[in-house]
Amino acid sequence: MEAPICLVENENQELRVNPEAVNILEKITQPVVVVAIVGLYRTGKSYLMNRLAGQNHGFNLGTTVRSETKGIWMWCVPHPTKSKFTLVLLDTEGLGDVEKGDSKNDSWIFALAVLLSSTFVYNSMSTINHQALEQLHYVTELTELIRTKSSSQSEEMDDDSDEFVSFFPDFVWTVRDFTLELKLGGRAITADEYLENALKLIPGRGLKAQNANMPRECIRHFFPKRKCFVFDRPTKETELLVYVEDIPEDQLDTNFQEQSKIFCSYVFSNSKAKTLKEGIIVNGNRLATLVMTYVDAINSGAVPCLENAVTTLAQRENSIAVQKATDHYTERMTQLVRLPTNTLQELLNVHTACEKEAIAVFMEHSFKDENQQFQKNLVVAIEEHKEDFLRQNEAASLSHCQAEMEKLAEPLRENISRGAFSVPGGHRLYLEARKKVEQDYERVPRKGVKANQVLQSFLQSQVTIEDSILQSDKALTDGQKAMEAERAQKEAAEQEQELLRQKQKELQQVMESQERSYKENMTQLHEKMETERKNLLREQEEMLAHKLKVQEDMLKEGFKRKYDALGEEISLLQNVIKKNKNSSSSLAAQVFDGFGNVLISVLPGAGKLFGIGLKVLSSQMEKSKSSS
Repeated sequence: MEAPICLVENENQELRVNPEAVNILEKITQPVVVVAIVGLYRTGKSYLMNRLAGQNHGFNLGTTVRSETKGIWMWCVPHPTKSKFTLVLLDTEGLGDVEKGDSKNDSWIFALAVLLSSTFVYNSMSTINHQALEQLHYVTELTELIRTKSSSQSEEMDDDSDEFVSFFPDFVWTVRDFTLELKLGGRAITADEYLENALKLIPGRGLKAQNANMPRECIRHFFPKRKCFVFDRPTKETELLVYVEDIPEDQLDTNFQEQSKIFCSYVFSNSKAKTLKEGIIVNGNRLATLVMTYVDAINSGAVPCLENAVTTLAQRENSIAVQKATDHYTERMTQLVRLPTNTLQELLNVHTACEKEAIAVFMEHSFKDENQQFQKNLVVAIEEHKEDFLRQNEAASLSHCQAEMEKLAEPLRENISRGAFSVPGGHRLYLEARKKVEQDYERVPRKGVKANQVLQSFLQSQVTIEDSILQSDKALTDGQKAMEAERAQKEAAEQEQELLRQKQKELQQVMESQERSYKENMTQLHEKMETERKNLLREQEEMLAHKLKVQEDMLKEGFKRKYDALGEEISLLQNVIKKNKNSSSSLAAQVFDGFGNVLISVLPGAGKLFGIGLKVLSSQMEKSKSSS
């Protein structure tokens, strides 16, 4: 993008997603690092975002007391240090604009910035004091504006903000035009220490202390990773401040230049890809879905819900994952298979390899596949495509073999037509001529799976002809004719048996292919669920570590009641973690009880596959025991 574009328009206190911006996001397949900035209007937010974009111009800085940025503006640029990521910068309209007259609108902008970003920058002026924290009251409203879990019953809509920490962005507070000395108790401190000191709770149980502590508590509880930067004035000449974007960088205050570079370097190095709960990585396409889902919820009067957003995202992404995996299977099969194959097993071996790749593609791009409905769709789709390849293989073999047989049998038919075998000893001559056709046919390469069937059809078409030639051969006695007729019947019976054995063998090969398909689906699903379990466990353990740190700080600061209240939350979370750790051994059984039974109903040969499923379950449980 050469310039920013409005992502969420804010007109007359109504939010609307810009379709053009959505179209841009949908084309971004890379994971996105999303940096959003919020703060009071006319505090220089846009300048910092332009610096992150590596430009002096872009986001509108404005030169008057009016708030220039309306809604949320977006600028997607290549990440300057991480080539596999795209940097998405979100500049929000200034909070507290007196011309808007609707603080609720500000709150929604603030909440959207939190929901969409992986690094959340709060920009303020001069100092972090009581007034600055009061201006950050929007953070205290997040518990009313964001839900983590869906609920249709109002009595269940209790505060679930204890889970915010699992998906909230990193928090960066930037203080502009900072004129104080970074000192505390006579010693020099860092900007981070300055922030943490400002976030210490104020003693007392009165209403005033409670109100003052609310934003402090919310920041400490919701944002475990916090960072602070202080900036000198860009220039000492006040009249030039409104034209700061036009001043060459080397003419700005040297301290400000250095502080800006350190800020940008930190964001580039430390900002993570946008990630939802349980480690779901967000790319541009997914970010577009999240924006639309959240804004739709706000406009409908509902509260944006992470679980609903993830469900919406999963429905869309999993459908795409099925299509990607199916396309991968057909593309790879087309690349690797030359029809007709010599044997059915040759085709099935390629199918097995391509199916394994396709399942891996699905696993990579899918998530939250409830009851494995989309994996079932993939199994059905691949099975249909496999059957289509089998039919194509048979058709190619049949066409090839029939054409070759037609060509090879032409001299025999001509000899029959001109009566070449209607002479004494003609039956022997006929058998020799027919044998030559069979031998020549045997040498034809790559006949494929219909080779025996075409040969059988040819021999069947010769039965009446041979009998006629045999009966008219005057060189043979009646006894010899009877023996020859018996030999012909025996050969025909043997040929039929051979054809039957081939069909039985092919059926067995198909069943074994189904077994491999079953095992591969079950194995990859088990691995994915185990990975998801570990991701969830890591997320919960990080949440626990954060809560323990907050609890420890509460005790140090003398807030015993808050320390005890956190103890209850910590105890519940520890029990959840313990249960999650112990769930590994039962995971294979869950997979079999759930998707295993579904798979049996989808794949042909269900009866045999049930036994296979039990074997797979047993082996998976053994693996789980040994790994734990």
